[in-house]
Amino acid sequence: MRIFPWATALAVATAIAAAGCATQPPASTPAGPVAAPGSAPAQARVAPDPFAAVPPPAIRDRLLALDPDHISSRDVRETLAKGPAPRIILLHGGVFPVYLLMKSFGVFLTGMGYPESRIRDPGNGGWSYSPYDDSAKLAGIVAWEYEHDGLRPMLIGHSQGGVQAVKVLDELAGKFAPSLRVFDPVTGEFEDRTTIVDPYTRHERPVVGLSVAYASVVGAGGLAFLMPNQWSMVDRLTTIPDTVGEFTGFSIDSDPVAMDYPGSIDLYHSNGTAKVQNVELPSHYSHIFVPEVASLALEPEVRDWIDAYVPGGKHDTSSLPADAQDHVLWAADVWYSIKRHWCLEAQRLVRAYLAAGHGGDASTPAAMPRPAPRGAPTAGAATEWTTHDVPAAIDRRDWVAR
Repeated sequence: MRIFPWATALAVATAIAAAGCATQPPASTPAGPVAAPGSAPAQARVAPDPFAAVPPPAIRDRLLALDPDHISSRDVRETLAKGPAPRIILLHGGVFPVYLLMKSFGVFLTGMGYPESRIRDPGNGGWSYSPYDDSAKLAGIVAWEYEHDGLRPMLIGHSQGGVQAVKVLDELAGKFAPSLRVFDPVTGEFEDRTTIVDPYTRHERPVVGLSVAYASVVGAGGLAFLMPNQWSMVDRLTTIPDTVGEFTGFSIDSDPVAMDYPGSIDLYHSNGTAKVQNVELPSHYSHIFVPEVASLALEPEVRDWIDAYVPGGKHDTSSLPADAQDHVLWAADVWYSIKRHWCLEAQRLVRAYLAAGHGGDASTPAAMPRPAPRGAPTAGAATEWTTHDVPAAIDRRDWVAR
């Protein structure tokens, strides 16, 4: 829990509300959790085919040959973009019109090569979700996407949207309710079931307990805790459950909105098997404008710098244009992790496809080693990726130039 001066925070929040800038929660949505007995049996449904997006043999071979820790722009363009891609769920901040900044980040991702259709909401076309939305609904979307695609989604949250991202992880961990309903983002409706057919085992399993591949937050906490919808997260924000494979928490060296100051920042940490990393951004970064990065993908020099970025050590940004220096470290680190998990999830799906006897030699996956997570020993091939495959915590606080 971050400790901050409540009197100052209340004054600032009151001023924001008086100015009419605070985005209000939308009309109430149907309650997410329901009792399991009311669920429609998953076996009665025709389960989606997760292998529908598996690419042809030539692309499959290139995909399986990729090193997830070193994905080039050519790898993205010629291989990853031609295969399956996990859903990315963007969560914007709670002050109008901050949603436009997360749209800027979405446009950046598409400019770097990520499929636009795998970012925008399949029902309404929106680029991001509100932090006032129902967190159980977002967890239900994670379940729906995983069941249909066989790929674990990713969550990226900014400001209050960062609090919401961790709240979704807690929903999936069963912290708020013992069951969660599946939410269909195409129809915009909850389904009358709390289970899915797992795309790998083909067995019914509950929504609670599912995980996302990667989650990242920047500028979370602080004044966001003044909003009633986030009160439940005051003592939960920095504790990351096992419902994410890899989590990166970004803080800004001096951030009055998130109440992050030198020497007073609580590190995100795992309470189990999730791999958790902390990165502190330079003090000249703006809490509000960190995600405004669409233009970075259009500047060749900056794009090349981002493509070459690998976490670790200190990174010199002084040769880049001044406007890029206020955003590029965050954008590059998140893009690196997105590429990595895009590759890992796609490889897992292709290996399962081959192991099921499709596309030729079904014995191929068993002899093919799976790339290990950063910092973990290389393991043999597996048909299912779990959060138990990753080390508990890695601190990257000193990896970023200040």
